[in-house]
Amino acid sequence: MATIDVQVHCYERDHPGRPWHSVLAGPPEVTGADMIKAMDEVGVDGALLISVFAMYRFDASYAVSVHKQFPDRFALIKPVNPNDPKVGEVIEEWAKMDGTVAVRIMMNSDVSTDPADPGINKVLSTAGRDGLPVNLMCRGRLPQVAELAKRNPGTTLVVDHLGLEQPFHPPAPKEPWVELPLLLSLAAQPNIVVKISGACTLSHEPFPYKDIRAPIDRIIGTFGLDRCMWGTDWTRAVNLLTYREGVDAFRAKDWLSDSDRATLMGGTLTKVYGWAPKKA
Repeated sequence: MATIDVQVHCYERDHPGRPWHSVLAGPPEVTGADMIKAMDEVGVDGALLISVFAMYRFDASYAVSVHKQFPDRFALIKPVNPNDPKVGEVIEEWAKMDGTVAVRIMMNSDVSTDPADPGINKVLSTAGRDGLPVNLMCRGRLPQVAELAKRNPGTTLVVDHLGLEQPFHPPAPKEPWVELPLLLSLAAQPNIVVKISGACTLSHEPFPYKDIRAPIDRIIGTFGLDRCMWGTDWTRAVNLLTYREGVDAFRAKDWLSDSDRATLMGGTLTKVYGWAPKKA
């Protein structure tokens, strides 16, 4: 089975033609070719490419150009604006685009905390009709996510990065798993799926980060492997570990079985997003 990273980012250097809005932790640039090289070095067959919100906001044109260059290795997830009155039309257009597998809401301070917010629910209902999961960057919003899932039972909601605080620089948070019970409570909603992405950045130990295994085992045991997906969140994690370490930590022979690893590191993603790469 293919090994697929549920979240990576690519971006070019800041320039007037496509200026950055702000800076994301990472190298000066990570082109599509750079990401492919990193993946090939560790045997990752494909990845979901998420347009970098920090740099490009809702302009996903660079991610689209990378997908056009490497259509067999990347699928696309676009951030959308729930405050945009035309967000439904935006999603419908993206659903028609080759390579699109999902959309994403960055639940920042400008996004309503109300589960009944019409803009958020417009995103969820439109995406559901178009067969697109909705990724939610929702740290601090997990109870709201539970209510959104109830209101939109026909839409798959994907909780980004375990729904927990994750660092851009060391050290890891003092109590990185303190909100884990809130995440586990979401398992009651059958249309919620979890990205176990960037998990290694929560470790207080060196590679292979064995202290993350017990909480991740709880997540897998509560949601089931068919609702959990591995990923690195590369390049956000670059200051805490290498890409190889983010991959190999989950390949350790003293942890997951081969079948469980295959499901977590690609099998569930293929079912949730309806996509798989053509192997490198």
